[in-house]
Amino acid sequence: MESGRPIFIPVILGTTRKGRMSEHVANFMAREIAKQENVVTGVVDIGNIPFPTDDAGERIKDAGFSETAMKADAFIIVAPEYNHGYPGFLKHALDTNLKEYIHKAVGICGVSAGPFGGTRVIENLLPVVRELGLVAIFWDVNFSAVQNAFDEKGKLLDEAYVKRAEKFIKELAWMAKVLRYGRENVELS
Repeated sequence: MESGRPIFIPVILGTTRKGRMSEHVANFMAREIAKQENVVTGVVDIGNIPFPTDDAGERIKDAGFSETAMKADAFIIVAPEYNHGYPGFLKHALDTNLKEYIHKAVGICGVSAGPFGGTRVIENLLPVVRELGLVAIFWDVNFSAVQNAFDEKGKLLDEAYVKRAEKFIKELAWMAKVLRYGRENVELS
């Protein structure tokens, strides 16, 4: 597996709000993933996907987003906590695909301006990703007081996140490799 096709782990930026600090988190995670051998990434900004809001689910699939999801071996979802939950547009975007997610790994980065680092958004997203057929890893990265973790240009100010991200990414990449092997070599009986 190591010498073959690289593992593809896109980072989904799960908010469309202006001035979003989550964008810094998504870019940071993409930079950290890119340091891994035989892993490629990119940031998928749901704000740039032209989803209609007058319908839902697979009826409004965006071909580009679906193609990215199909090629992915795993996902990182960067989601800010909105009133103890996740952004509605993130749910709207995730719901547009189903078969593209089956038996693929996912890790969640919770983001908040407060002290809990998006813990509640992660708790609320876990049943959603499970229902979509994704396999959640057991490590999360919580970005508490995100306004203090990055400067206005996105430079990381709190180096503790580097070690947290490394642990998370290693687990996610391992799970992505195992699940890819399973999808390609183990028949579902």
